[in-house]
Amino acid sequence: MASKNIAIYKASTDNEELNQIRSVLESKNDLSKVLEFEESMRTFIGAKYAVATATSTAAIHLALSAIKLKRGDKILMSVNSFVNLPEVVRHFDAEPIFIDINMEDMNIDINKFEEALAANDSKKLRGAIITFVAGQAPDLDRIYDIAKRYGIILIEDCRSSLGGTYKGKKIGNLRADMTIFSTNPSNSKYAISRSGVIVTNNEDIANRAKLLRTHALTTTYDSYGNLDYVYDVVDIGHKYDLSELDAAYALAQLNKTEKFIKRRKEIAKLYEKRLTGVKHIGIPSHNDEHIFTHFIIKVSRNRDAFARALKERGVSTGLNYIPLHLLSYYKTKYSIKITAFSNALNNYQQILSLPIYASLSDEDVNYVCDQVIDVASEWI
Repeated sequence: MASKNIAIYKASTDNEELNQIRSVLESKNDLSKVLEFEESMRTFIGAKYAVATATSTAAIHLALSAIKLKRGDKILMSVNSFVNLPEVVRHFDAEPIFIDINMEDMNIDINKFEEALAANDSKKLRGAIITFVAGQAPDLDRIYDIAKRYGIILIEDCRSSLGGTYKGKKIGNLRADMTIFSTNPSNSKYAISRSGVIVTNNEDIANRAKLLRTHALTTTYDSYGNLDYVYDVVDIGHKYDLSELDAAYALAQLNKTEKFIKRRKEIAKLYEKRLTGVKHIGIPSHNDEHIFTHFIIKVSRNRDAFARALKERGVSTGLNYIPLHLLSYYKTKYSIKITAFSNALNNYQQILSLPIYASLSDEDVNYVCDQVIDVASEWI
């Protein structure tokens, strides 16, 4: 029987979250935590506009609404992305175009990205969503130059990269049209709180996103945010605004972002120190700006059995991510062969994410390492 039970992710909370939420419940004024969160996010990133949403998936859907994505339009993305990216594209009856990955950092293969742009160059080619895997940025300078050359909209999927930098500059205030963040990088359906945010320097995009996130209503509100009895609707919108309680929690988490990153980097160093050179275990390369929202290892053979063995020892693991073309809907919808994206397939057969979050103790990290080393030593 396992002596410990270590989750793949746990929220790191303290009195700051409680105090922020209490301030909403006990509020005697009309100050908005949503507005405070947006202003804090805007300041933290250094961008002109921040538009808070109920979830990061809502933020991506709202971003595509803001650019007026239409039926048959094409959006490029890495095949190694979470399922919400192609999902929101399909909700517009638009077409996701999958791109293979590079084997070094598991981000989009930029050569193949450029090839796909050339192959799909038409009026229907609208843009690309670029995922930052595990919190590490791809070669953004090259991606920005290619996107500019083809005149496409560029959206950065940085749900796992809040607080990250690229060549010393904050991600989210670079050259993309929009960047999507989340203060909760976990995909758990039991998350304590959810929030997303669109960050942009484009005033038109920001204004349209703010309009559409609340049913495209044009009206006035009282000092407590209540809808005036006279209103109009000027477009097809959504109900994607962030609640005051979720904003309070998100604000507390945002205030500790740098602390979280520092701790995750410490954990990553400990993992690297103990697991480097372990038989059957590989650690993907990374640069100094990697913020390790996930810590990914590669198991040389029978990854699934390896994960089961760790689970029996009380260590939960994850996959970041299952390639999109292996999922039943997309495999069937687009008749994609399993071997269509060879790098992603090869990568997927080996990858395994280990627990990494700010509240994880050194004792727990060492326990995870002990189990990985022990299981690996018995591996045939």
